Amino acid sequence: MPSNILVIGAAGQIGTELTLKLREVYGADRVIATDITDSPPEALLEGPFEKLNILDKEKLFEVVKQNNVSEIYLLAALLSATAEQNPALGWDLNMNGLSNVLDLSREGQIKRIFWPSSIAVFGPNTPKNNTPQRTIMEPTTVYGISKVAGESWCEYYHKRYGVDIRSVRFPGIVGYKSAPGGGTTDYAVHIFHEAVKNGHYDCFLSEDSELPMMYMPDAIKSILEIMDAPEENISLRTSYNISGVSFTPKTLSDAIRKEIPDFTVSYTPDYRDLIAKSWPSTLDDSLARKDWGWKPDFGLEDLVNDMLVNLREVV
Repeated sequence: MPSNILVIGAAGQIGTELTLKLREVYGADRVIATDITDSPPEALLEGPFEKLNILDKEKLFEVVKQNNVSEIYLLAALLSATAEQNPALGWDLNMNGLSNVLDLSREGQIKRIFWPSSIAVFGPNTPKNNTPQRTIMEPTTVYGISKVAGESWCEYYHKRYGVDIRSVRFPGIVGYKSAPGGGTTDYAVHIFHEAVKNGHYDCFLSEDSELPMMYMPDAIKSILEIMDAPEENISLRTSYNISGVSFTPKTLSDAIRKEIPDFTVSYTPDYRDLIAKSWPSTLDDSLARKDWGWKPDFGLEDLVNDMLVNLREVV
């Protein structure tokens, strides 16, 4: 069991729910939430919270020392669509943030790190169906480029310095507890909000852009499971493919329409559709299943039903 846990980027889509789950498992006082924002979600303030810019290396080291942190979950990042609007910031935040945490880990206080990669590591020359664990990458976005470099950086620090860093390549994440964070797959969150509030959604992807997706509870489950796995079971130190359920905007809208019959969707593809079309449709996650027992709980119908039930309570 770790001494104390630090979540960096705790106010983001995954960070918020991960922080709450970690506090449920380990106790609120032992999970320190940090983010660059001045106004984090209220739920994060029910335990320790500190404002932290991951690029401020001195402050990061200070927070870790003062709070006796031995485990870090690094979620701070500029996502695919947002990073394309500011490539220099995307590279700086995504790479130097990781570099700061890896440098800190060399001092020995940090025993374990989680850092998420993404399907954005893949590109137009990657096999689209059942994409292998090891394959051609060649991403076309600064987010994807930073994730490919980050995976290699993680492997390097493990081999050179023995850093126990673990990673999964997240597909698109669908959840209802926090706002989307600027990713290409965020249409699959927006669409639910618009279905419940307005009964219509104008989609920025084309109707046939199939992408691997995952419901938030499965994403959180994957993080907890890989971090709980015995170190000797982790055979891969770049990042594991993990899959949930693949669908197109049309497939998703049809599933929503079974619950909201009058729901309509129009399609106005923009630059994000080009990004989506450069990514895989389905993933081969057999290595994650073999090494640490990965298996998702939610299919499309379960995801849709649970999203609508919960969003109707909060929207």
